Amino acid sequence: MSSELPYTVYEKQKLTDAEFHRISTFVTGNFGIRLPKEKKVMVEGRLQKRLRATGCSTFKTYLELVFSDRGEEELINMIDAISTNKTDFYRESAHFDFLTNTVLPQFREKNGKRNLSIWSAAASTGEEIYTLAMVLEEYNQKLSFDQHLDYRILGTDISVEALKQAVNAVYKFDRIKDVPFDLKAKYFLKSKDRESNTVRVIPKLRSRATFRRFNLIDSHYNLEQNFDIIFCRNVLIYFDKATQESVINKLCGKLSKGGYFFLGHSESILGKNVPLKPILPTIYERI
Repeated sequence: MSSELPYTVYEKQKLTDAEFHRISTFVTGNFGIRLPKEKKVMVEGRLQKRLRATGCSTFKTYLELVFSDRGEEELINMIDAISTNKTDFYRESAHFDFLTNTVLPQFREKNGKRNLSIWSAAASTGEEIYTLAMVLEEYNQKLSFDQHLDYRILGTDISVEALKQAVNAVYKFDRIKDVPFDLKAKYFLKSKDRESNTVRVIPKLRSRATFRRFNLIDSHYNLEQNFDIIFCRNVLIYFDKATQESVINKLCGKLSKGGYFFLGHSESILGKNVPLKPILPTIYERI
């Protein structure tokens, strides 16, 4: 198909119920993301852009490509387009206050300078990762150098495009509006191109983070290490209840006993058989 077709050709394409069912069944079965009928218009709008990118003039030919032997790369692009990557710096700030006031002092008293391992299991475009790094740096600056906590942060997500943004760590200036002014000056570098209106996270924080693509509904989590803290916020809401319980249990399998587990403000472990005890709303301890 030619990619030179007028843009309106792609805008006018509509998903049939059968095509949407094929997409939603596949996405739910392989990635755990629920796509009820109410999401059809959203999926249609996002995938119209993929039709244009691939030169497919209809959803029928697009799905033939995605589910063909040569469609592996476009399948990743489709999941990137469908998955929602909404996040902010210092989102749900009470979690970061709890880290500073409770978790980090407790960890340092118990473990000294042992490396603190944190997993952001729905890292999206990296705002959560770099907020955590700022929190750790600010905590360390209140201590003498020989008392500093060493730390590493793993960020994972299903979206390749989101992870590319996280690794690059470049953000529009309005994305850091919730970062305190003094921290903006410390931890972000303004672009030399004034017209771009962007900032980049400083190398010191970027060096503390590693990123990899990861599917939370995989049957086995192929990670060698255990973690002291796991953030899994605002992603379980896209899974059904059985999948939520399964994912939490697999995450807890990688969380050290006594470690802390953080969920999003609209998520909970209520009614789930998981090895966690509540500490505060959406904050849990591994038992």
